[in-house]
Amino acid sequence: MFVHCFFPEHFYGTEAYTFELARNLQKLNHDVVVVTSTFIGEASGGDLISRYTYEGIPVLRIDGNRFPQHRVRDTYLQPGLTSLFEKLLLEQQPDLVHITHLINHTASLLDVVNRLRIPAVFTLTDFFGICYTNKLEDAGGELCQGPDVMRTNCLACYLRARSMNGSSRILRSLAPACWRMAPFLNRLGSLSLLQKTPLGQLVADLRARPALLAKRYSYLQMVITPTRFLRNVYQRSGLSVPAQTSWFGIDIDRAPKPQRASPLPLRIGYIGQLASHKGVDLLVRAFKALRPCTAELNLWGPLDQNPIYARLLMRLADGASVRFAGTFPPRRMAAVLKEIDVLVIPSRWYENSPLVMLSALACHTPVVVSAVEGLTEFVVEGHNGFSFRRGDWRHLRDQLERFVVDSNLAPQLSRTTSYPRTTLDMTKDVIATYEHVITTSLDPFAQEQS
Repeated sequence: MFVHCFFPEHFYGTEAYTFELARNLQKLNHDVVVVTSTFIGEASGGDLISRYTYEGIPVLRIDGNRFPQHRVRDTYLQPGLTSLFEKLLLEQQPDLVHITHLINHTASLLDVVNRLRIPAVFTLTDFFGICYTNKLEDAGGELCQGPDVMRTNCLACYLRARSMNGSSRILRSLAPACWRMAPFLNRLGSLSLLQKTPLGQLVADLRARPALLAKRYSYLQMVITPTRFLRNVYQRSGLSVPAQTSWFGIDIDRAPKPQRASPLPLRIGYIGQLASHKGVDLLVRAFKALRPCTAELNLWGPLDQNPIYARLLMRLADGASVRFAGTFPPRRMAAVLKEIDVLVIPSRWYENSPLVMLSALACHTPVVVSAVEGLTEFVVEGHNGFSFRRGDWRHLRDQLERFVVDSNLAPQLSRTTSYPRTTLDMTKDVIATYEHVITTSLDPFAQEQS
């Protein structure tokens, strides 16, 4: 199993999915090895490949610092990694490779898997194969339909990201105007005289990215998606291999919420990254605009991941009953959710079955989510939660007002909110996929018919 990063340092959605799947496969007597990487700039053990065991799972971790990224192309194709991948795969002799993210490994992994004729499955968890930023959100903050013909919108996203994340305050102040120069810079970078300049290479790399990744994805035997929405997006973008949807499973204490002596204060919660694309500022604005009531907002997330945005949130929250609660280990998820009456997921981008939402539903915690398909696929309005117009904090306020006006709404929805699917259910789906892929790979006629 190849994943971009892994426990114990990294423990978000894709890493958790990989871990749970690996652990269940082991319990079912399959041999599993996780291959991961450090991000450039992260501390490494000094070796090109460090080996360790995490809760019984053998892990091989590549030192990503050995493979610097000098240009955009290096973020999606690293030929320098191919000999290392080949050595690892020849050493392990896997019956099948399961990829759960290509960041850090890049599409060079697919080149090697294809050359060695190893059956490969890929669980898509975001838009890496389509979008430079992985979020499918355009530079203006609106939802994106994918790269345009000349990739001008991709260049705009690149410019905005570089300016917004720059250390220079002046550069950040120019961000709104910077990405609007994309059409001009795209034409300029296309000139033959500038093809070998950084601008020319940037334009060329962004233009080549979608087609190059689509070609490498065609080497796969099967794609798994956690939502129908994500499967449809990739298929509309030209995904040519078979794809199936398998909802994530959750292992958590599903005991009913403890009864409270009083429904007040209303406890509103958020769990996740404190980042702009997660829309946490929308939640803070909505909370502050609620009619005077007894309510509190707890924001669970790391303050040091995006300090500039965290400071913005603190300014917005000033004077309100908002608590920045920090982070907690994954094993405490059920305990934290028991202390939340309604969980809010206010994301601006296309979320895809976030595990925190599934955990909340499994713990009988109703949710209020942005009206994007990767979230609303799991929400039945008035049964386990509500949705609000993406990016509209006033509509979010109105939905939260429902719980303020009717103090019985949260406990009522708690009784009808559930998510029974476990990681074992998910793993059985994946094993069936493995068996199909291996069988058709061994039988050319069956593969042709498939």
